[in-house]
Amino acid sequence: MSPSTSVRTSESLANVRYEIRGKLARRALELSRKGYEIISLNIGNPALFGFRTPETMRLAMIENFPDSEGYCHQKGIFPAREAVVMQQQGRGVHGVTAEEVFIGNGVSELIDITLRAMLNEGDEVLVPSPDYPLWTAAVNLNRGRAVHYPCRPESDFVPDPAEIESLITPRTRAIVIVNPNNPTGAVYPREVLTAIARLAEQRGLVLLCDEIYDQITYDGAEFVPMATLVRDTVCVTMSGLSKVYRACGYRVGWAVISGNINAAKDFIGAMELLSSLRLCSNVPGQWAVQTALGGHQSIRELTAPGGRLYESRRAIIESVKDNPSLRLRAPAGALYAFVGVGDDIPEFDDQSFALDLLEKKHVLVAPGVSFNVPYNTHFRITNLPDAATLRTVFARMSELLDEYRKSPRVSA
Repeated sequence: MSPSTSVRTSESLANVRYEIRGKLARRALELSRKGYEIISLNIGNPALFGFRTPETMRLAMIENFPDSEGYCHQKGIFPAREAVVMQQQGRGVHGVTAEEVFIGNGVSELIDITLRAMLNEGDEVLVPSPDYPLWTAAVNLNRGRAVHYPCRPESDFVPDPAEIESLITPRTRAIVIVNPNNPTGAVYPREVLTAIARLAEQRGLVLLCDEIYDQITYDGAEFVPMATLVRDTVCVTMSGLSKVYRACGYRVGWAVISGNINAAKDFIGAMELLSSLRLCSNVPGQWAVQTALGGHQSIRELTAPGGRLYESRRAIIESVKDNPSLRLRAPAGALYAFVGVGDDIPEFDDQSFALDLLEKKHVLVAPGVSFNVPYNTHFRITNLPDAATLRTVFARMSELLDEYRKSPRVSA
């Protein structure tokens, strides 16, 4: 190869984006290295804001280190998989055994394995818009085509099952449900989930359910596990330790196949083959699963009134209400708010705003277009910082929006 010849990259990356850790995050790192204090709200990383993994989980890992030095079964250690089964049974999901549970290096790896086991060239997967962008990227990387169904702000970011149905074609293989939702914080009503479950059953589609925020809800919002509603099609439920248990770095997630398990036998075999190729997932972190799922659920104290996550969310809601240019459908779950900007800011562009906010006010947010929406009027922040920090953030945003009103900008 000539020294001047560049390495050709894969064409499969053409439709892949992950701006949450993209050029804005790289610029934030540059500013930080120059000595600026950056408030980073672009990613849901609890440890960055002082949250600790429960001590019992850390102890479980330490006590089992001697048994963590070799490979484990490709699906994961049995105590972890059995603990997931017990959780599912406790929620009313029947017919699942440890054989239908896969432990992965976070839900991210399991999304990739699941789609790779399922998709052929040109197969379509219905993905929400806005979405967690890994879903769209993973569909594209695994030779599929992501077809986005809208979750509109005016409908509280809850999807319309009739709109989902209208997008189904002979190439459609699956429907992705992210509930509680990232980035919007929407928690889907039971009747909507039931309608989607019946639709999937009628059309023979797999349900891929990202439920990583399953216990993070506010003000009595009801989280309904999709697997409790599905009988006559295949349902894949994904969750893990990252968010509820503040253990992102452990990289432990799980996927549970339920519903019509007989129809999933070949699919389960394909997932096991792919799991075998990566040998196994991180073993030490798996020892924390049984303790996490069977022990005290400390997340409830954080999401109840007076708890840190609840009060941070309250600070966001009140700060938006105090600013005439901002709009918000109050998040009912998860760790984010998807904030909109009103028409009083002419030619608003979310990417330009995010860059200005970073350069001028040293606050890092994720532009709404990062989440595969067709509009550029929103941005996502996390409610992980304390309430005081978030009020400071919104004060800086207000200053920038005031500048925009005085000197209207042309969108990028």
